[in-house]
Amino acid sequence: MTGLVPVIHAVQHGGMKGGWVYIVTNKRNGVLYTGVTSDLARRIHQHRTGACDGFTKHYGLTRLVYYERHDDIIAAIQREKNIKHWPRAWKARLILEFNASWRDLYEDLA
Repeated sequence: MTGLVPVIHAVQHGGMKGGWVYIVTNKRNGVLYTGVTSDLARRIHQHRTGACDGFTKHYGLTRLVYYERHDDIIAAIQREKNIKHWPRAWKARLILEFNASWRDLYEDLA
């Protein structure tokens, strides 16, 4: 019976597309939020317009400073969970290596 679980898992998620892990902030070295989505441009637009209540709206986190693409949404979700558990300094280093000026990358998505 135990051997069936991975097969069921593969069938349930087999048709899913890839995903994106991203980090938004309010300013250079400001508050950070790590998220995951299957549609990065749409999700960042939601953050920018305040369409979703919660942490990012409360702190005004509208600046996209980091993102990475994954072919598998499950891998993206796992990566997001890993990054969320990292110390802040590790997240800042990740951003600096990808986007040293902490500029808003939203316009690059077009």
